[in-house]
Amino acid sequence: MSANRKSVVVTGVSTGIGWGTAKVLVANGFQVFGSVRKAADGDRLKAEFGEAFTPLLFDVTDEAAVRAGARQVEAALGGQTLAGLVNNAGIAVAGPLLHLPVEDFRQQMEVNVTGMVIATQAFAPLLGAGSPARKDPGRVVNISSVGGRTASPFMAPYSTSKFAVEGLSESLRRELLVFGVDVIVVAPGAVATPIWSKAEEIDVTPYANTVYAGPMDRLKTYMQALGVKGLPPERIGEVILQALTVAKPKVRYTVSPDPFQVFMSEKVLSKRAMDQIVGKRMGLLPE
Repeated sequence: MSANRKSVVVTGVSTGIGWGTAKVLVANGFQVFGSVRKAADGDRLKAEFGEAFTPLLFDVTDEAAVRAGARQVEAALGGQTLAGLVNNAGIAVAGPLLHLPVEDFRQQMEVNVTGMVIATQAFAPLLGAGSPARKDPGRVVNISSVGGRTASPFMAPYSTSKFAVEGLSESLRRELLVFGVDVIVVAPGAVATPIWSKAEEIDVTPYANTVYAGPMDRLKTYMQALGVKGLPPERIGEVILQALTVAKPKVRYTVSPDPFQVFMSEKVLSKRAMDQIVGKRMGLLPE
């Protein structure tokens, strides 16, 4: 690794936002350590990105494996400080909360929230959050979502996890002030990634005999449409690059293909007004 090249760890790089982030960071001179769950994905990305990319093989919910990955990065840094940790790994679970298997909800939280804590604890000392403190402390970028402030029906597990990421990030940012390590949230809207294209795979049959059958079908159609017009993953990568490098980053960046809609839902319309709009669109209003 070049002594002058800054290094960043990105979790969940096999596809989507993680892949787009790795691509942008490598193109801008960073050494990227990217986590994958399958060795084959690591080999594929190594071939695509070259020597500037190093795969880390772990699932973010496996604390021992994540800490082993951190030791691998520490050895490669050779005393340098890690410039950034991008907590991107995540999944999306959908379903009406009254009928959702609790284990599915638990898995959503385990990956999106607990996994973020595990990765942060493992890599924070390399960013400068430890004793002794390091010079030129790095930054943490946590990937949230527009669903971390405005929740859609049937996306309760996902939105719960992203609301949690928002609170986690704010608390952590203030805790890390003592080390000079900043924490920034990037909140994407729809992105052209597998997390959206997999909407067609949502199994609505368990809810066929509930009032939610029709609205769940509408959710699938809506999510597929969002995926088609979603932003390219590299666009999110460019915002993450900005969050990692500008002198005075914002605490939160929203990146959406429809910023006006996000503004209206977050800043203008009341929650009751949004209830009516969403309820009508999804067929959830009483007849």
